[in-house]
Amino acid sequence: MESLKVGIIGCGTVGSGVVKLLTENKKVISERIGKDIEIAFVADRDVEKVKRLGIPEEKIVDDGFKALNIECDVVIELIGGTTIAKDIVSLAIEKGKHVVTANKALLADYGEELFKKAKEKGVSLKFEASVGGGIPVIKALREGLVGNRIKRIYGIINGTANYILTEMTEKGMTFDEALKKAQELGYAEADPTLDVEGYDAAHKIAILTTLSFCRWLKTENVYVRGIKDITPLDIELASEFGYKVKLLAISKLIDGELEVRVHPTMIPETHILSNVNSVFNACLIEGDFVGDTLYYGKGAGEKPTASAVVSDIVDIAIGNKYFVPECLFKEGDKPKIKAPEEFISSFYLRFTAVDKPGVLAKISKILADYGISIKMALQKSININGGVPVVMTTHPACKSNVQKAIEEIDKLDVILKPTFVCMIEEL
Repeated sequence: MESLKVGIIGCGTVGSGVVKLLTENKKVISERIGKDIEIAFVADRDVEKVKRLGIPEEKIVDDGFKALNIECDVVIELIGGTTIAKDIVSLAIEKGKHVVTANKALLADYGEELFKKAKEKGVSLKFEASVGGGIPVIKALREGLVGNRIKRIYGIINGTANYILTEMTEKGMTFDEALKKAQELGYAEADPTLDVEGYDAAHKIAILTTLSFCRWLKTENVYVRGIKDITPLDIELASEFGYKVKLLAISKLIDGELEVRVHPTMIPETHILSNVNSVFNACLIEGDFVGDTLYYGKGAGEKPTASAVVSDIVDIAIGNKYFVPECLFKEGDKPKIKAPEEFISSFYLRFTAVDKPGVLAKISKILADYGISIKMALQKSININGGVPVVMTTHPACKSNVQKAIEEIDKLDVILKPTFVCMIEEL
């Protein structure tokens, strides 16, 4: 049987999973595609770890660059980061080898350069595992929905943040308590910054936006805000208004302009995305002909991510050498990226105010002066640092107007702490 030789560079959690999948399911894969997938080498500094996976010593290399001199058809980059990984991917493409990667940060920030190089060399650069772990959301966009104009994407695409918010919602934990539990269970890194500050989700939505709207997009084009400021009180109050809080990645085309953002978002409790909990991911994609479609599953981890990597290997084995949409390589009008201050959204506003008459009137007047209409309001008899929470939701308003109004409100002598603001998506 004809074989495809693959080399794996990086044998951490995902790399180990790929080795196990290709070994344990070797017969299943070859029976389905009519080819053998053969591991030509595994490159990792920890040689002993690779040996324990059953890889023969002669196929183990301790240097990824040296490994590129070994004969293979496909290089699988799983070391992460945007420095050494970029050099390895570039060199592999230069040598005429197909590349499979799970590296969302690399593709978000250097995708344009790398995909153009792959196209020039006539090799594939595949990346199913870069977004959504085992969920085939990339394949859905590039194949299943290829006949549609994509209108919007809503994604819960960071399992760590989703787990933390789930624990806060269901068990009343503080952010710090939920983060600690996530770290103990291995759902969060020792340094969780990329996850809880929203940057991991920003990498992923940048990739999905590039594929969907035919415009190269980098992480720097994404408005990002993390979940560290969310409190159990805000989650409780959101529920009183009929919402749940999720770290939502959003990309939508409105009147020729792209809104691309990642931030804590209040969404209706009745919407299906509200029920995506724990470490699970989901991505809702709307096409002009198909309507809403939903992709759900485990968004990270050894086995789900390995499954996505191997799906890309199989694509190459059967001759599917898809790059990215051809329109990305052509000149012409591209959608403009909307500035964050131009976003139109409904808002949740929590003021910490002194408990005396006239406070609500002062706040309402300033909001009205900036054209912001109040949808609902309530005041809780809870003492917070000598004040009480006054909470409002608004009808859709321009973000810049909301920012200006909040700056003015926070200067009032009746306001004790900076106002907490959260955007609302009615979906």
